[in-house]
Amino acid sequence: MSEQYVWDLHQVDETRVAIVGGKAAHLGALSRIEGVHVPGGFCVTTKAFRRIIEQTPSADDLLDRLARVTPDDRDALRVLSAQIRRAVEATPVPDDLAAEITRALARSGEGAAYAVRSSATAEDGPTASFAGQQDTYLNVVGPAEVLRHVSRCWASLFTERAVTYRHRHGIDHRTVHMAVVVQQMVFPDASGILFTADPVTGHRKVATVDAGFGLGEALVSGLVNPDVFTVRDGEVVSRAISAKRRAVTALPAGGTQEVVIEAQRQEEPALTDAQAVRLVELGRRIEAHFGRPQDIEWCLADGDFRIVQSRPITTLFPVPESGDRDNHVYVSVGHGQMMTDPMKPLGFSMWQLTAMVPMHEAGGRLFVDVTQRLASPTSRAALLDALGKGDPLIRDALETVLDRGDFVPSHPDPDRAPAGPPPGGAPAPIETDRAVVGGLIERSRTSLAALEREIRTKSGPALFDYLLEAFEEHKRIVGDPLSMQVIMAGMEATWWLNDTLGEWLGEKNAADTLTLSAPDNVTSEMGLALLDVADVVRPLPEVVAFLRTVEDDDDHFLEELAKLTGGPEARDAIEAYLDRYGMRCVGEIDITRPRWRERPGALLPAILDNVRNFEPGAAERRFELGRQKARQKEQDVLSRLRAQADGDRKADETKRMIDRVRTFIGYREYPKYDIVCRYSLYKQALMGEADRLVQAGVLTGREDVFHLTFQELHEVVRSNRTVDPQLVRQREEAFRAYHALTPPRVLTSDGEALTGVYRRDDVPPGALVGVPVSAGTVEGRARVVLDIAEADLEAGDILVTAFTDPSWSPLFVGIAGLVTEVGGLMTHGAVIAREYGLPTVVGVEGATRLIRDGQRIRVHGTDGFVEILD
Repeated sequence: MSEQYVWDLHQVDETRVAIVGGKAAHLGALSRIEGVHVPGGFCVTTKAFRRIIEQTPSADDLLDRLARVTPDDRDALRVLSAQIRRAVEATPVPDDLAAEITRALARSGEGAAYAVRSSATAEDGPTASFAGQQDTYLNVVGPAEVLRHVSRCWASLFTERAVTYRHRHGIDHRTVHMAVVVQQMVFPDASGILFTADPVTGHRKVATVDAGFGLGEALVSGLVNPDVFTVRDGEVVSRAISAKRRAVTALPAGGTQEVVIEAQRQEEPALTDAQAVRLVELGRRIEAHFGRPQDIEWCLADGDFRIVQSRPITTLFPVPESGDRDNHVYVSVGHGQMMTDPMKPLGFSMWQLTAMVPMHEAGGRLFVDVTQRLASPTSRAALLDALGKGDPLIRDALETVLDRGDFVPSHPDPDRAPAGPPPGGAPAPIETDRAVVGGLIERSRTSLAALEREIRTKSGPALFDYLLEAFEEHKRIVGDPLSMQVIMAGMEATWWLNDTLGEWLGEKNAADTLTLSAPDNVTSEMGLALLDVADVVRPLPEVVAFLRTVEDDDDHFLEELAKLTGGPEARDAIEAYLDRYGMRCVGEIDITRPRWRERPGALLPAILDNVRNFEPGAAERRFELGRQKARQKEQDVLSRLRAQADGDRKADETKRMIDRVRTFIGYREYPKYDIVCRYSLYKQALMGEADRLVQAGVLTGREDVFHLTFQELHEVVRSNRTVDPQLVRQREEAFRAYHALTPPRVLTSDGEALTGVYRRDDVPPGALVGVPVSAGTVEGRARVVLDIAEADLEAGDILVTAFTDPSWSPLFVGIAGLVTEVGGLMTHGAVIAREYGLPTVVGVEGATRLIRDGQRIRVHGTDGFVEILD
C-alpha cells in the first residue's frame, strides 16, 4: 500500500496526514462517522507531489531563494511564488502516475464530474487551518481535465497567500507537501458553512449555519450574503434571511457559472429551520469525533446533506479543563499581571505552583475560577469591587454573565462566602509606620539569601524536593498577612484621597500628584538607576559608538566593552545594575523568558535613549522634582481644606491619609520584585539540571525543558528517561499558535469570551476610551512599540503598547505619556506612571491597532480617553 500513488478516501483517516494531507485525512475520517455522508472519491498522495517537485528542474533553487525572503517583502514573495507555480504546472505528469489516476476515475465513470481539491500536510491542523490558502476546482469533466487540475492543485501550494501564510506561521516550505482529493461532484440545491461553535463569541453551545442557493462558491467569494441560522439546544434561536440574488451553478460541459436567482425565490430561506437543526445535529457528531469545534462545509442535494470538508476552528480560545460539567466563570490572570502573552509549560506550571490561589491553564494563559465567589452575594460584591477597581472591563464582563441570571448557580448558603481570603477585603488596621515596610523588606531579603545559599547545594531529585519546600516559603512570604495589610493600606489611602478630595475640592485623581517620588518603590528606583548608568556611559564616545552596534541578543558584549577606552567603567556600571535588577525582563512572570542578566543587550536601547535624551544627574533631579511637587500639592490641598467649613477636621484627616499613602504605596511593587528574584534563582538551578540532561542524552537541547511542566521535568530527572522530541515539537508548535489568540478578560466554561465594554457618555466622539490611572493631559507623537528591544523614543514621545510590566519602567523616564491596551488603577504600569507623573490611560482596547506609529495624539490621563489628532 505504501507504494501507491492513489488511495480511495475510505482507506484513509487522521493517521495518514503525511500521506494524503489534512483535507483528505479529515474526509476519510468523516466517511466513517455514522449518518455522515461524504461524496466518494480518491486521493493522489504526497508521494506523487514529491516526485513532481524532484522532476521540476528549478524547484530547489527557487525554494532556497524563497526561504531567504522576509515575510514583509511582498514583491519578492509574489515573484518567486509565481515562478514556482509556473514551473510545477509545466512539469508533465509521469505516464505511470497518470495511468493510476485514470484507473481510479474509471471506477467512478470517466465521464462523471469531479471536484479537484488541494490537501496539504499543514492544512486543517489543530493550530492552523490554512482555510482558503490552496485551490479547489469544481465540475471538472474528463481524465485530461482532471490531470490538468491535479497539476494546478500541486502548484497552488505556492500561491502568494499560501506562501505568506506559512512564512508568518514559521513553517518551512520544504516540510509541507501537497496531496490532491478528487471527489464526485455534488450538484446541490443549497450549500454553506456550519460552525459548531460561535466563531465570534466562542460559545461552544451555539452553532451558526451560513446558507445560500447552489454551490458554496457564491458565499466564499462574497457574491451573496448568506442566510444565517443560530441554533442552540436543538432549536433555531435566531435567523437572518438575506436577499440572495445570485448563485453559482455547474455547467454541463464542465466548470461553473454565475446565475441570477428568480425574483420570487431571492428572499426565500435556503434551509428550513428543521433542516438547520438537523445539520447542526450532524455537526455535533462530527465535533464529538474530532474532539473540538469544527468549521464544516456542507451541501444539500435531494434532501440529503453531504459533508465536503471539516476542519478545526483554530481561532477559538481554548476552555480550561474543569473535570466536571458544571458552569464555570474564569478571570484572566495575565490582565492583572500585565502579561497577556502565552507562557510555555514550565512557565505556567511554576506560576501555578507558587500562586496563592488555584489557577487553570488554557491557550498558554492562566485563569482563576471565580464561580463560587460570584455565587454568594457577600463574596460577589467584594470580588466585583476589587476587580472593578483593577480593571473596569473585567467587572463589566462578569456583570454581563450575572445579568443572564441562569449561568452562575446560587450558593447554598448565600450569606457565607467560600473559604479563603476575600480578594480586596478590608484588612485589619495598621499604624502608619515606615518601619513596618522596612521590616517586611528585610524579612524578604533574609529569606532570599537563605534560598540562594541552600539551592546551590541541591541537584537531581533532591533539587526538586527542595524546590517544593521552597515554593511553600515563597507563598508564605508573598501571602504574609502584614504584607497584604501594607499593600491594602496604601491602595485604600489612594482611593480615599481621590474620592474624598473629589467631593471636598472637586479635584479628579488628586492622589496622582501626592504619590510622586514615594519612597521604597523598587520599580521606579530601577528606572532612575538606569539614568545613572547613562551618566557613566555618556562621556565615553568610543563606548557609546560600540554600544550602538551591539545586537540585543549578544550575550557577550560586556567582555568586548571592557577592552575600550572607558570600557571598564561602563561595564562596571552595567554589571552593578544587573546585580540589583538583572533578574527582571519583559514577561517576567514566565520563568522561561530570558532575564536581563542572561541577555544584557536588552537594556541597551533604554541606556542609549537616556544618553541621548538626558543631561547628567537627571535621576536625582527627577526624583527631587517629584518629591517637591508632591509636597507642594499637599500644602495646597491642606490650605484649601482649612479655608472650608469644618476645615481643620478635613485637613487633619487628609494629612493622615497623605502620610499613609506616602508611607505605604511604594511597597506595592516589592512583593513582585521578591517573586522575580526567587524565579531567577529557581531558573538557574533548573537550567543546571537541563545542562546535565543534555550531557546525558536525555534532552536534545537545554531549552527543551521549557516545553515540559515542572512536574514532567521532575519525573524526567527522577527517571533519567529520554524526552520524546516529538512532544517538544508539538508543544513548540502549540506555543507559536497561541500567540495568534487574544486572551479574553473573562471566559466561561461554554467557551464564551467576554472583554467587557465601557459604559460612558462623557468622552468626545471618536476618542478611544480607557481607564484614567495617572492625571494630566499631554499631546505628542505616538510611538507604537510591541517589542521593548525595538523601542526608539525621543523626549516628549507618548508610548503606546499592549501592556507594560515592571521591566518597561526604564522607558518611562524618557516619555511624556503612556497608553496601554491592558491595565487597571493598581497594576504595576499605573503605579509607576503615577510615580513619574506621566499622564496615562490604560485598558484602551485595540490601541496598538487604532493608533498609528508617528500619529499625533492627546492623552487625557485625568478623564481616561485618548484623542487622535491627525
